[in-house]
Amino acid sequence: PVSLWLPLALAVAAVAAVAAGQSPLQRRVVRDVLEYFHGRSNVHFLFKERDVDGVIEREDASGTFVQLRLGLAQTACRKRAPQRHCRVLESRRKPICLACYKFDTSDVPKVLDKYHNCGPSHHLAAKEIRQRDEAECRAVEEAGKGGDTLYLPGMFAFSRGLPA
Repeated sequence: PVSLWLPLALAVAAVAAVAAGQSPLQRRVVRDVLEYFHGRSNVHFLFKERDVDGVIEREDASGTFVQLRLGLAQTACRKRAPQRHCRVLESRRKPICLACYKFDTSDVPKVLDKYHNCGPSHHLAAKEIRQRDEAECRAVEEAGKGGDTLYLPGMFAFSRGLPA
């Protein structure tokens, strides 16, 4: 049942994202966050992308970091029985998801690390949650840099001098 609505929801999200002028990696993050959000057991209705803001996309030698806030709007369609045209319910839940992703530099970028936090918009203002989100996103951005790079033979050379 879930597999039936997912391609439709992803197609709708992709069309909306293209209209918003987002990069391919940003569209991929939006699709992934929608999939993650709809996969939660406490979500019983389909949600549509309302808006995307706070977009940051930075490249460095270790890959591309993407951070965005995705505003969602609840529709009248249940996620188990999707329909073609699901109207948005204006007075219903409008969660906001913070997403931070780090992609590698390959031709088909793989996700090195990611972090999502979806909740009611008033929760994102809480100082403790905001601080945790910032720390998690910094950690995601650091993925692939320095400490977690692969060790290859010959990267380090050590020599020991003869006793005097």
